[in-house]
Parts: sequence; structure tokens; C-alpha cells
Amino acid sequence: MAKWHNESTDKLCDALLTLKSKQECYEFLEDICTIKEILDMSQRLFVATLLSDKISYSEISAKTGASAATISRVSKCYEYGSGGYKKVIERMNGGKND
Repeated sequence: MAKWHNESTDKLCDALLTLKSKQECYEFLEDICTIKEILDMSQRLFVATLLSDKISYSEISAKTGASAATISRVSKCYEYGSGGYKKVIERMNGGKND
């Protein structure tokens, strides 16, 4: 188990899994995160989505406003991380992601 997996993070995951609509998700995110945190997370997911489509770093930066450092970090997590990005992107694409 990862060092950051604990009772509090378990509760956060449980809370996320209870959300039933996009509106509920917006409401919860707005309560638990700052707007900047939400925007940063959404930018990272967008970057990962573009990386999965084999878009170049320069195009990703132009489309998302993400720095090269952010794109590189997301790329490392996308390629060598725990598989969370790939799983979510595949599911968002209806299982049609390679």
C-alpha cells in the first residue's frame, strides 16, 4: 500500500464513488478544492487525453496552456504510473482507446 493510502484518503475515495451526476461532482469539487486546484487537475487530465492521442508537446501546450514541465510530469505518470489516467481515458472513450 502506498504511503499516502490511509483512512482519510479511503474516505475521500469513498466520497467520490458516491457521486451520481456531473452536477454533484461540481458541487463536491467546489467544496473540497480551490478553483485553482480543480483547474489544475482538469488541465492534467486534458493533457493526458491529448498525450493518449499522440499530440506533440508544443500542440498540447498551445491547446491547454500547460507548461512543458506539467506536460512532462503528466506524460511520465501516463506512461509509467499506476494506470489511472489510461483507465479513465479509456472509459471516457467508451473503451475505444488503444
